Amino acid sequence: MSTADGRKVLLETLKRKSGHKQDVFQNTKEWFYILKKVLQECIDELSGQLGDDRIRFRVEDQGLGEARLYLGSDVLVFHMHSNVFKLPPTDYATQTSYVKNKPENAYCGIINVYDFLADSYEQNRPNDLGYLICRIFVNKEDHFKVEGKGPLGIAYQNYMNQVLTEEILHELILRIGIYALDFDLLTPPYQAVSTVSVEELQTLSSHSKLRTGKRLGFRFHSDNKIQG
Repeated sequence: MSTADGRKVLLETLKRKSGHKQDVFQNTKEWFYILKKVLQECIDELSGQLGDDRIRFRVEDQGLGEARLYLGSDVLVFHMHSNVFKLPPTDYATQTSYVKNKPENAYCGIINVYDFLADSYEQNRPNDLGYLICRIFVNKEDHFKVEGKGPLGIAYQNYMNQVLTEEILHELILRIGIYALDFDLLTPPYQAVSTVSVEELQTLSSHSKLRTGKRLGFRFHSDNKIQG
């Protein structure tokens, strides 16, 4: 390949590939904006029916790439990744004619959904653990898929034919909320919390440094039954 040919190929590839990734990212940003709007709509629709002021039920907009949905003792953190990714060759979606006939359809933006304890944020406990319960992939043409725990990893797998809509986002948010509320805080194994430092104990009454999370990194029998 001559230098002139190399320059031409480089520029054409740069324009085609990087330009497409910019389009995917812009579309993901637009859908994340819509998602935040839908989160607020869900709160507005249901808050009047809750009837218990003690229960956390609110959404907080944290700017361009993050929103937090408080549900009782949980907070679901919706986080839009700043990069665009290509679905791997091992993914079933890449084996469909939709991607094989147009490989750029495999490029997606990602919205991750993490489940934390609400106290972890409200009491500023930075060592507490959160869990990725699902992630939403969306491409330039609004086709999407969801990877996740339990039913969240089953319901939205038809990447070739699924097109994201506000109605689907409403449904997905409800499914995510139900899953998170069923994902309970379990007592950690005794040996995992049997030692504590003086500093940790001194700060326990205010901003605890004892790491807390719904599962504390341990695999339970029920976790072996779900994918994600």
